[in-house]
Amino acid sequence: MTDTSLPVIDVGPLRRGEPGDVPQWIDAACRETGFFYVTGHGVPPDLLRNLDTAARAFFALPEATKMEIAMARGGKAWRGFFPVGDELTDGRPDRKEGLYFGTELPAEHPLPLHGPNQFTPELRDTVLPYMDALTALAADLMRGLALALGRPATWFADALTTNPTVLFRIFHYPPQPPDADDWGVGEHTDYGLLTLLAQDANGGLQVRTPGGWIDAPPIEGSFVCNIGDMLATVSGGRWHSTPHRVRNTSGNERLSYPFFYDPDFLATVPGTTGTYGDYLTGKVAKVFPELFELNRISKDS
Repeated sequence: MTDTSLPVIDVGPLRRGEPGDVPQWIDAACRETGFFYVTGHGVPPDLLRNLDTAARAFFALPEATKMEIAMARGGKAWRGFFPVGDELTDGRPDRKEGLYFGTELPAEHPLPLHGPNQFTPELRDTVLPYMDALTALAADLMRGLALALGRPATWFADALTTNPTVLFRIFHYPPQPPDADDWGVGEHTDYGLLTLLAQDANGGLQVRTPGGWIDAPPIEGSFVCNIGDMLATVSGGRWHSTPHRVRNTSGNERLSYPFFYDPDFLATVPGTTGTYGDYLTGKVAKVFPELFELNRISKDS
């Protein structure tokens, strides 16, 4: 491990409609590592505190109770709970359990990966307001990213995210010994445009930089932001979709809250073929192959 640190960017001016140098700072971070911390974001801290309380209460429940909202019961929307080992990275089970959420939509929605969420009452009351706040933040960050690429501020909203694919996860990582040969999440890049991660105080996130793997420890009141494969493609290779991984060696349980702001499911991303929905469905099928077979989600759905 090296001591290289990731940049910290105050996005307050961008959120106030006065971007100033913020797009330039974002561009530099995306060119160097594809990762940076976001401060000055304006998301009320109570939203995350309330969400964290509800999430810890959920993961403390007996396994049988958690399975009452298992993803297998969510149909083609692929929402709900999965136990430790059910999610795969590069074919290997991750050492974590979690919850999948997305934009709340009717059960009869025609597209795969769209539909209603599965909640406990406490999760419903905390997840949906949190997702609304992060959606607004991500939309503002996309304006900054457009400016960083020399495009109009509304370029992404006009071309790719008029109806964004919004996905949210809550992950619970049991402690791992330092010499463990498995990972909470194995090395990977994110699929879409932008990820905003809140993490508790226990750390464990690592980022691969040109100088080697570095820790991305929690900074109170911040989000870790990174760009995904689709944004790297849209940038024409100017920016990096950087590999990252998680191993929880803190001795405590670790919770993290990754939020994904991605292209419209039916949009074609410049530099790719097919729709983003085709791409995303194929990726998720590899993460949950048994669930894919159960729901028989195909590119023609």
